[in-house]
Amino acid sequence: MMKKQTKYYKKLKIAHIKVAVYVIFAGILLFPSYQRLESSGDNIFTVYLNGTQVGTVESAERAENCLIAARRRLAGTSDELVLTDSDLSYEGREVLWGAVDDDGAITEGMTSVLRNSVKETLNRSYTVKINEYTVNLASAEEVLALLQASINKYDSRHEYYVDLVLDGERELNVLTTQIHSAAEQQEEEEEAAEVMTSAGIDAALDEMFADVEPAVEKDFSDYELGLKSLEFGDTVEVVESYLPGDEITPLSEAIEEVTKEKEKEQIYEVVAGDTLSQIAEKNEIPLADLIAMNETIENENSMIRVGDELIVTVPEPELSVERTEEVYYEEDYEADVVYVDNDDWYTTQTQTLQEPSAGHRKVVANVSYRNNEETVRDILKEEITYEAVAKVVERGTKIPPTYIKPISGGRQSSGFGRRKAPTRGASTYHKGIDWATPVGTAVMASSAGTVAKAGWGSGYGYVVYINHADGRQTRYGHLSKILVSPGQTVSQGQKIALSGNTGVSTGPHVHFEILINGVQVNPLNYLN
Repeated sequence: MMKKQTKYYKKLKIAHIKVAVYVIFAGILLFPSYQRLESSGDNIFTVYLNGTQVGTVESAERAENCLIAARRRLAGTSDELVLTDSDLSYEGREVLWGAVDDDGAITEGMTSVLRNSVKETLNRSYTVKINEYTVNLASAEEVLALLQASINKYDSRHEYYVDLVLDGERELNVLTTQIHSAAEQQEEEEEAAEVMTSAGIDAALDEMFADVEPAVEKDFSDYELGLKSLEFGDTVEVVESYLPGDEITPLSEAIEEVTKEKEKEQIYEVVAGDTLSQIAEKNEIPLADLIAMNETIENENSMIRVGDELIVTVPEPELSVERTEEVYYEEDYEADVVYVDNDDWYTTQTQTLQEPSAGHRKVVANVSYRNNEETVRDILKEEITYEAVAKVVERGTKIPPTYIKPISGGRQSSGFGRRKAPTRGASTYHKGIDWATPVGTAVMASSAGTVAKAGWGSGYGYVVYINHADGRQTRYGHLSKILVSPGQTVSQGQKIALSGNTGVSTGPHVHFEILINGVQVNPLNYLN
């Protein structure tokens, strides 16, 4: 009985095993994704994208290919550039048989995760660079509208239009501007049509007769007045870019920024006849601001020379426009001053020989501007209604003498002008400059000249007077010793005396005067 029962169980066990084998084979046939995997460590992977499970694969390479496909699918849903997180991770394990997902399901799952993880959409846009200024616009049409707005300020008849062309001087794809004239384009089309309709011999004859035709002076009515040329005064570069929406400027705001005038620093070169106040007025800035902008200028009396460069501010838009207009006008005009040189006079001496009077004329001219500032005026035709009378001025050619401080060193102890008398007998109006210095200091001739007096003078003590070629006179007082004689010729810087404390004096010093037409003036205004 036991033997029969054991045999039965053995048959039953074998049957169960057969059933299990049949089930496995049926599963393989019915579920293709369930497959035998090679035993080589982790051989099946659960895939996560941005922390979300998206499927199971047998290799990381297949997951990465599915991610590429998902990215393409997401990008295909928008014309713009889409940025999204894509953190791919895996959990691996080793199995003999395992179920994996097909590419379509994994790609679909990844696409859904990417769509939910979009960081931002970068919009296709255009960056406009004008010198150091940049602005981003949404389209090429807006770029053209911005540039057109810049020239429309000066082109009321809309005769010019802006185009974007590839910059041939750049290796990368950079666009630049080109301004066309509607009139020039029409002329080119008409010339091309004439060439097509004219026979070769007729065209050659026309050209030959045009060359020999005598030039006839144009009348005022023959000129076609108006805008003749227009171009941008700054380099404009345009590049395509992808940017977040908040970095793109609305067109109206961009036009306002680019076309409104702002204060910009420029260099002004000093020309003959310029003064600081004239430069400030010419550039429409307060004199105090001009002084503050230039470290080399201390105050309104500071000296400037021809060729000096000063910083000034001028109102200019971000994008400047240069243009030339042909204009007609009538005006009163002044003739150039006529100078008559006198070699016996110093350059400080002038005399008007003839007073001027204005003339009147009619003019056609080409006037060039940068924005609203005139840069060049070229007269094409001029008709004088009545002549201007020139101002005639006689002027000296000799360089006048210069004056130097009569001692080396010393401390200024008294200035020129009203003062409290330092001692009994001294004047309350000081007519020179005093420098305190030890007795025996060398006193030098301030300028070349002839000694007029050398000796004792009331109040001055020992004193020297020198007459100079420009009619001026210098005096040196309170000396201890005189080293020159009346009638002696001295050179500038020559030692003429020693300082002292003679006459009405409160201590060792040199008293120095400059007289013009017999009247004392402040020496500090004339010393170099």
